[in-house]
Amino acid sequence: VGPYQGAVACQVLKGRGVCLHAVQTKQPVVVPDVAQFPGHIACDARSKSEIVLPVMKGDAVLAVLDVDSDKLAQFDEDDVAPLAQILTLLQPYH
Repeated sequence: VGPYQGAVACQVLKGRGVCLHAVQTKQPVVVPDVAQFPGHIACDARSKSEIVLPVMKGDAVLAVLDVDSDKLAQFDEDDVAPLAQILTLLQPYH
């Protein structure tokens, strides 16, 4: 593990974005085409699809798991369960 080597990240704009939508709904969000998501924040211009899961503790959202892809429709509802399982493994640590 070393320093971040990706593209320059974005600024989060208040009231917008897929991550905020996941926080507000407390539900996973699958976006096959980010260009079609109202208020999408492009942290990487190459991003074409996205999946976001809220990290919950009780009824509170602690964080989100946000995965982007440079391919359209890279994620679907079948991807939610495996990612949720990973988050379940992390529960003892938060």
